[in-house]
Amino acid sequence: MLDPGLRRECEEAIRAGSKSFLAASMLLPGSTRSAARALYAFCRAADDLIDESADPAEGLSQIRARLDAIYRGTPGSHPADRAFVAVVEHYAMPRALPAALIEGFEWDVENRSYRSCDELCGYAARGASSVGVMMTLIMGVCDRAVLARAADLGLAMQLTNIARDVGEDARRGRLYLPLDWLDEAGIVPEEFLADPKACPAMRATVERLLDAAHILYARAMTGIAG
Repeated sequence: MLDPGLRRECEEAIRAGSKSFLAASMLLPGSTRSAARALYAFCRAADDLIDESADPAEGLSQIRARLDAIYRGTPGSHPADRAFVAVVEHYAMPRALPAALIEGFEWDVENRSYRSCDELCGYAARGASSVGVMMTLIMGVCDRAVLARAADLGLAMQLTNIARDVGEDARRGRLYLPLDWLDEAGIVPEEFLADPKACPAMRATVERLLDAAHILYARAMTGIAG
C-alpha cells in the first residue's frame, strides 16, 4: 500500500515521537503496521503543526486544508499526507474521524474548560476515540459494536492520561477535570493552577476520574476477541 520511501518516513516520525508506539507497531502484520504508522505520522504532523505555529489558529486552518486535499485525493508534498491518503483510500476511512481529532486540537487551542464529565468525555472522544476507531478499521474490523468498544477504549485511555497528567498540565496552565467535580471537592481552579500541589481533595477527584475510566475499560473488553 505504501512505497518503501513513505514507509521509512512514517517509521522515522514514530521513532522521533513515540518509541512505545514504535515497539507496539512491530506486533502488527506488515500491511497493518504500515497503515498504523501512516495514521500516527499524520496525527503527529497535525499536532506538531498546531503546537509549533506562531498562530495556532492558522495552524488549524492549514491542517484542515491539508485534510481537505487528502480527501480530494490530491495530497501535498508532506510525506505524512501522502502516506495517509493511501490509508484513507484503502480503508475507506470516514472523513469525520480525522476531522474529529482536529476538532479536539481546536478545543485545546481555545483552552476550553469542561463543566461536566460528559463534556470532558466529548473532548476525550475527539482526541482518542477517533484514533481508536481508525486503528480498528485499519485492523480490518468494521462491525459497529466492535467500533463502539474501540471508542470506549480510546476514551478510557484518554481519561487515564488526563488523570496522570493533572500536575503537569496545571503547571502549563491547563486543568481538564470537570468543574462540577472540582466544585463538589471544594477546589478552586484558579487557586490550584496558581499552586498545583497534591491534596486529599484533588486525589479524590483524580480517583473519581479513574473510576470512570475503569468502567469504560470494562466495557471495551467486551469488544476484544478472546
